[in-house]
Amino acid sequence: MRESLVTWETKKLAMPDTFTLNKNSIGVGDRFAHQAASQLRACTMAAEQGVTVVPVWNKSNREHNIIGSEPDSVRAEADRAVRELGWPKQYYVDADHINFDTVDRFVAASDFYTIDVADWIGKPADDAAIQTFVKSHPELSGELQIPGIAKPSTIDTTFVEKTAAKYLAAVKEAGRIYRKIQSLKGKGKFIPEVSMDETDSPQTPAELLIILAAIAGEGIPIQTIAPKFTGRFNKGVDYQGDLAKFSEEFADDVATIAFAVKKYDLPANLKLSVHSGSDKFSIYQPMRHALQRFAAGVHLKTAGTTWLEELIGLAEAGGEGLDMAKEIYVQAYEQRDALCAPYAAVISIDAAKLPLPSTVRGWNSEQYQNALRHVQANAEFNSNVRQLLHVGFKVAAKQGAKYLHLLDHFSHTIGKNVTENLYERHIKPVFIGDA
Repeated sequence: MRESLVTWETKKLAMPDTFTLNKNSIGVGDRFAHQAASQLRACTMAAEQGVTVVPVWNKSNREHNIIGSEPDSVRAEADRAVRELGWPKQYYVDADHINFDTVDRFVAASDFYTIDVADWIGKPADDAAIQTFVKSHPELSGELQIPGIAKPSTIDTTFVEKTAAKYLAAVKEAGRIYRKIQSLKGKGKFIPEVSMDETDSPQTPAELLIILAAIAGEGIPIQTIAPKFTGRFNKGVDYQGDLAKFSEEFADDVATIAFAVKKYDLPANLKLSVHSGSDKFSIYQPMRHALQRFAAGVHLKTAGTTWLEELIGLAEAGGEGLDMAKEIYVQAYEQRDALCAPYAAVISIDAAKLPLPSTVRGWNSEQYQNALRHVQANAEFNSNVRQLLHVGFKVAAKQGAKYLHLLDHFSHTIGKNVTENLYERHIKPVFIGDA
């Protein structure tokens, strides 16, 4: 399957719709830029089953700052993996959760932009802009005729005004960021996503439709949108919440997007982006059912899972690898308050259930793996350990060359875990199923 660099470059230049995102895509994090080939192998395994799942390597400005890396490192690792495996399909590098002030850093390396306007949601929009929006969209008042939604509703002008007041400033900021990227990258030379998931409550179909109408009016050709869903999406652990309610919301969002695409001339491939926080296994089956029902696609972000698989691989390797994995836990435990503070809204750690450093120092390889590997049926699995280590990558970053050397030295064992986790626990249940 390997191809020369010249062959790959020729294919990429000739590839149709390079910046039209594939129906199935997966956002994968690679904190230390060492696992792209192992992640890509999971996508090649899906391709062997006849299913194309496009990889999108994502890393946020905050993660770069913590680790001391630059966006170019993500691009270099992704390009290297594609050449190594001869991947003949699309792939992208995501400037994850950027805003107007941070985007410049990503322009050279990225071709996918997750535009984060969380800070603008709820900011009062200009009254004149709200009234202009309402007058421009009389179709939004009345009974919503969206095929496939669970509970059709009737809305009035007051509701449209209230929703516009909450989201219109955020949409206009997204437009400002989009136009800045366009001025630097060129029209149609990147994939824009708008993130609307950091708000107080899930958007109803009516609210999502209003948001999409505003985005269309702002001239943003978004290909993915991240709304908010019911429940907690804590880092590194499974979904916590009303699964039936999530299933309804997800299906409603898929139906609303399909309706909005036709109504507002949005890109035909527009789809949901699910910012999972990693490993939301229990929502995967309802997602798959809805995607099949509507013949829709999804962009699934798994992010920090790979960093945890590095630790599992180090523990499995034993010796120096296990020693490093233990030391990272010990330091994370000692620094837990500082490490957890920036993620307080998306973790829920019971400190009483965190093993003491002295206990972990006495663990063997299997005990460490069992505590961290996300197999909930295993009695030794500890979701508190997993959440702490998920946000504890700063500890590994401080190890510098020593940690990176071990990633190289134990690359086979680590890579096996990275590939198996991504394919078996994420790609297969969402995009392939049991067949």
